[in-house]
Amino acid sequence: MYIPEHFAETRPDELARIIREHPLGMLVTQGSVGLDVDHIPFEFDAGVGTPGVLSAHVARANTLWQRCPTGSAVMVVFSGAEAYISPNWYPSKHEAHRQVPTWNYEVVHAHGTLTIHDDERFVRRIVARLTRQHEAAEPRPWRMGDSAPEYIDTMLRSIVGIEISLTSLVGKVKLSQNKEARDRLHAADTLEARGRSDMAQAMRKAG
Repeated sequence: MYIPEHFAETRPDELARIIREHPLGMLVTQGSVGLDVDHIPFEFDAGVGTPGVLSAHVARANTLWQRCPTGSAVMVVFSGAEAYISPNWYPSKHEAHRQVPTWNYEVVHAHGTLTIHDDERFVRRIVARLTRQHEAAEPRPWRMGDSAPEYIDTMLRSIVGIEISLTSLVGKVKLSQNKEARDRLHAADTLEARGRSDMAQAMRKAG
């Protein structure tokens, strides 16, 4: 990934924030049939190893867990806030007419080694943790105990656990840091007015 110095994100807490706020990762693998991508929600544990561990599950019918055995090198891409930026949103454009359109975004590339967990205890544990995380905002969070045990047992047998021990996290946040503060902040205000508060907030913090 091309990363100009002013767009490089190396702070562990910010990398973790992007992953946790946008947990649907693109798992990139390479096998005998070439490159492949699976879109999977991950749990990120920064407290395990350095820089951490990603855990998830895939359908047993997905050949990923057979094509890419334990020990395979993989990459997961996490995309954060993103938005088109018009040059008309920069006050300086109307003075010198020396701005062009661009796209701002946050992204983390997580590199690591894959481990396959084809066992009931692992998948039950990861499903429980993912459920707690994503149901937390619900008035009455769903739990596995809400369903009949035999139904849950059947569903768990239909999935396989995966774990990625990370070797590096590479982050890039392109938030108009290379522009004048007035240009960056006015573009953020424009995005806010258009309902894009996620990118607006990120751009304001970039200063």
